[in-house]
Amino acid sequence: MEKLLKKHAEKIKFIIVGGANTAIDFVILFGLTFLGVDKIVANFFSTTVALVFSFFANKSFTFNNKSKNAKKQFALFLVVTLFGLWVIQPLIIWGSTSLMASFITNEALNLFVAKLIATVASLIWNYIFYSRLVFKKTPQE
Repeated sequence: MEKLLKKHAEKIKFIIVGGANTAIDFVILFGLTFLGVDKIVANFFSTTVALVFSFFANKSFTFNNKSKNAKKQFALFLVVTLFGLWVIQPLIIWGSTSLMASFITNEALNLFVAKLIATVASLIWNYIFYSRLVFKKTPQE
């Protein structure tokens, strides 16, 4: 078991950071929509706050990356993350809420389920590109 945990430590850490990001994102999203902000606008703000937290947490905790080229990493991180957050998530939220509207009539529940699906999709997208591009281990590491 210990060997298995060690082998997947990076993924486990990513899941922990992702859980924290998701909590930050959901609290802000639902807080803003409760206050009457449009769901896509609220999603933009909630994901932006989670994004800033995510960069620092993933760089230092998940991938234990010591690269001094933080500007380049942050630029790559933004491209990967923003595509996930501002293209993949809104498309999935829009499509899912539309598809589920006939059997999930409660708007808040519909948004919750759609956001959950969108979050899972963007987390998978992010892990693949963070580990292989943004925080890729160099031969010196």
